[in-house]
Amino acid sequence: MTNNAYYEPGETGWYDLGPDWNNSYPFGWEPDADGFRGHIFATEDNSTVIISVKGTSAGWVVGGGGPTSRKDKLNDNLLFSCCCARVGPTWSPVCGCYEGSYKCDQNCLEDSLKEDSLFYPIGTNLYNNVTYMYPEANIWVIGKYSTKHAIYLLAHCATGHSLGGSLASLIGVTFGAPVVAFEAPGERLAAQRLHLPSPPSTQHITHVYNTGDPIPLGACTGVASTCALGGFALETGCHLGKVIKYDTVSKLGWSVNIRNHGIAVVIDYLLSKDWEFDDGDGGQGGEAGKDKKKRTVPRLTEEKDCVDCFQWEFGDFRNASTRFTCSV
Repeated sequence: MTNNAYYEPGETGWYDLGPDWNNSYPFGWEPDADGFRGHIFATEDNSTVIISVKGTSAGWVVGGGGPTSRKDKLNDNLLFSCCCARVGPTWSPVCGCYEGSYKCDQNCLEDSLKEDSLFYPIGTNLYNNVTYMYPEANIWVIGKYSTKHAIYLLAHCATGHSLGGSLASLIGVTFGAPVVAFEAPGERLAAQRLHLPSPPSTQHITHVYNTGDPIPLGACTGVASTCALGGFALETGCHLGKVIKYDTVSKLGWSVNIRNHGIAVVIDYLLSKDWEFDDGDGGQGGEAGKDKKKRTVPRLTEEKDCVDCFQWEFGDFRNASTRFTCSV
């Protein structure tokens, strides 16, 4: 379903979901649409509904460009940069909040994310419409493990890859809906800037990514990085909720490369392969040399000590009358 958010039904790359799911309900696929896009999937009895949100379409990641690429980049740079995608003096920031010497106006940043044309407000409207369309669908989670990988059956669930995964997470924390996000940039800082609910637990949000992908690690940074060369400032690596982290660098010898970011990598090399993890791999539990239970997926962990943009200072550096919002 996450993969299918990038395609129209029947298009090359579309996965057949089998008889348990009805035809999808697309959103953002109108001929003149150039922004928030994906599909809504439902079971035949409408008891389980999943919203799948498309991620960034760019020439160097899955999706390969297209009509949404300009707005995808704008939302990426607003949500996942430290300060308006101000990577260097030659960059054109997406909002005017930079105050010099690694200082950024906090109120300006928060205002820049409130534009109705941005993807997060559009996503919240979509979720409200879906709950109206399917009033009898309960919000619940059933988790079970097959012999190869985890299977989640969710009602009123959101899922997505990359930008789509982070947007799904932001929508999930807003409404308390379960979310599974794949290879998503860190969205915790964006959630704080949006003043989203901060419940005692966000265990209904699950991030899945691999250590060979620099984007969810917040490591695709610097003026010479692949992301920067493409005009993206993806600088955050702290996630909400729980994390299932596949250590492809240590276990498979992968290098950290943007080619490991695509949703096809997740499907073909993470979920479709036979993995074996000790109970302590990737998280707490199990001492070295002790009896460890073998697992087919890594343990769920939390990014408790994660800090984004530590070199920046955020504060109220300007008068409200001189604040700028984002440029669309």
